[in-house]
Formats: sequence, C-alpha cells, structure tokens
Amino acid sequence: MNRKDESWLFEISSKRKLIDLNFKEIWRYRDLLVLFVKRDIVTVYKQTVLGPLWFFIQPLFTSVIFTLIFNKVAGIDTGAIPALLFNLSGITAWNYFKVCLNGTASTFKTNKGIFGKVYFPRFIVPLSKVISNLVKLGIQLLIVAGFYVYYYYTLPDMVVPDWHLLLVPVYIIIMAIYGLGLGMIISTMTTKYRDVSILLGFAMQLLMYLSAVPYPIKALKTKVPEFAWVVDYNPLAHIIEGFRFALFETDDLQFNWVIFGGIVGLGAVLFLIGLVLFNRTEKTFIDTV
Repeated sequence: MNRKDESWLFEISSKRKLIDLNFKEIWRYRDLLVLFVKRDIVTVYKQTVLGPLWFFIQPLFTSVIFTLIFNKVAGIDTGAIPALLFNLSGITAWNYFKVCLNGTASTFKTNKGIFGKVYFPRFIVPLSKVISNLVKLGIQLLIVAGFYVYYYYTLPDMVVPDWHLLLVPVYIIIMAIYGLGLGMIISTMTTKYRDVSILLGFAMQLLMYLSAVPYPIKALKTKVPEFAWVVDYNPLAHIIEGFRFALFETDDLQFNWVIFGGIVGLGAVLFLIGLVLFNRTEKTFIDTV
C-alpha cells in the first residue's frame, strides 16, 4: 500500500493554535486524568499517622487561631457572622485557591521526567490538580456545613441562608479558574527562573492578608481607610468576600453584581493568557528545566 494512502488515527504535531484546548483529546485520555487525580489524593498524606484527618484538622485549627488573634485580641468585628464560622469559611475558600495555584505552578518542574518520555495532553496535569483539590475542598466544606447548621439552630438571627447559596459552586469554579490561570502563567516562568518558586511561597503568605481572609472589607475600610484601596483592587479579596456573602448574605459583607461580573471577566482573561503561555512553553521547556 502506498504510504500516501495510509490514514492515521492520531497525529502528534508541535504546530498548535495560539489558544488550543482540545476537549476531545482530553476526553480520550480521561483514564490518565483519573489516575493523576487518585495519585494526588492518595500521596498527600501517605505514611502519615492521621492521614485524611489532616483535611479537617488544618482549616479547623487555623480558624481557631485566627479567631483568637484577629477577633479576640485585635478586636476585628465580623458583624452578624460568628467569628469562628467567618474565619472557617474564608480559610476554606483561600486554601482551595492556594493549593490549586501551588500545584499548577510547578507543573513543568515536577513532571519533567514524564513529559520528556511520553506524549499526552499536558493540560491534563494542571487540570488534575484542580480536580483533586476539589475533592479535598468538598471534605473541608463538611466542616463549614457542620458549624453552619449548628449556628443556624443556636443563633437563627445571625445565620440566615437564602437563594445566594446557589452562588457557592459558582465561586468555587471562579477560584479554580484563577488558580489554574495564574498557576499556568507562573509555571511557564519557573522553567527559566527558579527564583519564582521561592518567591511564590513568600508571596502567598502576604497575599492571604491582602485578600480579606481574616477580616471583612468593610471593617478594613472603617479601621484603616487609607490602606483599604490595596485590598479593594484585589480580585481575590472580592472572591473570598463574595464566597462568604453567598453563605451568609449580610450587610456586613461587600458584594455587588458589577464587581462579580468584573471578577468573572478577569478570570477568563487570566485563563486564556495562561493557556497560551502554557501551550507555547510545553514545546521547548525540556531544554531549560
């Protein structure tokens, strides 16, 4: 048979579109995606004494410490929301964004051995991080739900759920998009500049305090209005604030649909930029990592 007449089932080429997200190919490799997700979940606390209990312990203990330091000692008022529930919800949301960003940001560095030996859609790796962390988020949301129900029955005037609860999964998707988009952007930088990995760990600590995790934005504007603009221009602060608003719907939290639309639009832009850079870097990163 003439080679020209041969029909190929699949063709692997370095030539790709500027924005290329081949869902059909990702679906074809869905078994590999599931394998990566299982690996990320199982290996995190493998050979630890408490194992998956760390999913519960970390946010709960952090929330207790935040309540003692920021609310009891520093006197930050959380309004109608119980301080422990306020901190627990913010830390849970922030942790999901943080682990998505950190996991995605090291994609090329931690997977260079696999990428250099076998072909598969590289986007599966950062996508698996987002999905596996979604499982961990679901476990931690059980703690939030437990305290939410407790305060609903003990303090019914303070915790009043309404239709805004439907926005909770929307904000989770937004956090995933921000973590994935920013993570892919940073992952392209770490292939050439190792300092970025070190800087990321330091920056995440500072960014948490600039993202309204331990305080409401309105409280910051009341106490230190001259510095409030720094947080007010931070989209992550409005994501955390919006996530809390979806849970509690109180005037103590800042929310409006214009800001919500801006956050969604910015997230889409970050994701597209990250995807373009990620697709470009995957062709040549093996020479620099």
